[in-house]
Amino acid sequence: MDNITVHIGRDLYRTLLSNGRHEILADESPEFGGTDLGFSPSELLLSSLGACTAITLRMYADRKGWPLEEIKISLSFDYDKAAGKSIIGRNIELTGELDEEQRNRLLQIANACPIHKTLQNPIEINTQLTKP
Repeated sequence: MDNITVHIGRDLYRTLLSNGRHEILADESPEFGGTDLGFSPSELLLSSLGACTAITLRMYADRKGWPLEEIKISLSFDYDKAAGKSIIGRNIELTGELDEEQRNRLLQIANACPIHKTLQNPIEINTQLTKP
């Protein structure tokens, strides 16, 4: 089970995230009252999907012995108020001597990465207050 701790003090909106081994700084851009010291929450969400996709593709191609040299992924996030849904765009660039069948299979694998699956399925978030 993955665990993350998050701490924010009085500094708008400087937030420290930790997994116990590594730390990441999150913030909001100045247009939202932050000081742009780190990724915004939506950028962290996109980063999670992008990292998972890249790692999953690398693992699969390596296991198959395919000549995948490099993976570049660009992601975007938007919210469609009229439809009441979030829209994530993901563009994947694969570099290497891959044939069309390998490229199509890698697209299927990208859509099966664990974070992609999580985001496409119902998510239950259980929230409770604890005392310091």
